[in-house]
Amino acid sequence: MGECWNQRTATFMILGNVCTRRCGFCAVEKGAPLPVDYDEPQRVAAAVEVMGLRFAVITSVNRDDREDGGAELFALTIRAIRERVPGCGIEVLTPDFQGKRAAVEIVMEAAPDAFNHNTETVPRLYRQVRLGARYERSLDVLAHAKSVAPATPTKSGLMLGLGETTAEVLEVMRDLRARGVDILTVGQYLRPSPKHLPIVRYATPEEFEELRRAGYEMGFTHVESGPLVRSSYHASRAVKQPANPSLPSAHRTF
Repeated sequence: MGECWNQRTATFMILGNVCTRRCGFCAVEKGAPLPVDYDEPQRVAAAVEVMGLRFAVITSVNRDDREDGGAELFALTIRAIRERVPGCGIEVLTPDFQGKRAAVEIVMEAAPDAFNHNTETVPRLYRQVRLGARYERSLDVLAHAKSVAPATPTKSGLMLGLGETTAEVLEVMRDLRARGVDILTVGQYLRPSPKHLPIVRYATPEEFEELRRAGYEMGFTHVESGPLVRSSYHASRAVKQPANPSLPSAHRTF
């Protein structure tokens, strides 16, 4: 957190703090969603200005109760930040909008600097890990975002330690590249509480390094791979300054 904030980067979660899904890895509260607050985009923009941010990541809970899945609020927040802090970069980390392409288009028309949607895990584990999500649907969201705005970097993230195999992870990475995804993050799943999915195993630093190198070989422009990596880690660097895959592992996060 300190590293990100020292780089003037912060993440904001919009559309309330209650999610309409019950993913087994996530600590966000589940249940009936809160009413949408249309003043929220302006408050986020004001916070970006007060904090002097150079880069803001906008994410949200799932809002399956809304026809557009919350896409309108993403777009309004992007535009509010652009108006108030024109020089601030913006990445959105969106839900899958239940696969509605029109929702993806609403977000992309607001011109974020990067579009992120996390696949989270391998398809075999989706019913256990991402209740209510579909692997192919997540891939389609990423592919459609790229088709709407080809010049905008797309991004996705994976967690290790939920029972996946390395072969399955590599297959997901290949699927992401086939949909034009540019940026990849890979981190270790850490159990939020005893009520959440157990950690099957801890991946080693060597495994993270191997996946980082494999990602560059596949053509990703930026790969963050390490135990404590999360989807917004080095977000501004990934967008503005693609990493050099020749950097030794000592310069990565493990």
